[in-house]
Amino acid sequence: MSKNYLKIINVFFLIGLFGAGNLVITEFTTGDGCPKFGAAITCLIILICFILPFISHLLKKWNLIYFLFTGIATLIALVASVMQYIGNAECPKSDSGIPMCYLSLLIFTSLITLKKIQLDYVNYK
Repeated sequence: MSKNYLKIINVFFLIGLFGAGNLVITEFTTGDGCPKFGAAITCLIILICFILPFISHLLKKWNLIYFLFTGIATLIALVASVMQYIGNAECPKSDSGIPMCYLSLLIFTSLITLKKIQLDYVNYK
């Protein structure tokens, strides 16, 4: 059971890294790929919030880092999703037109949930 959760978590990370990485590349090449939070590029923050927990997950240590950065990204995605929904912000959209902040919220929430389930299983065993 634990190995399946590891595989699913890896898939979510790869999807997130690919999506956020493409947005960051677009931002650096065109200057128009990501929303800004002050001087900070939001997509770059999200990319970092994918990279550090993924490293933590692969090394099977530093769970605090995993949950801290996935939690930060979940909060950012939640705020962006609410602002997108009420019309106060515009998130980058996927090729199918879905706001990426919605997808980020789904992915990060899933990563937190799956990691918690995996850790509970390992600790119970």
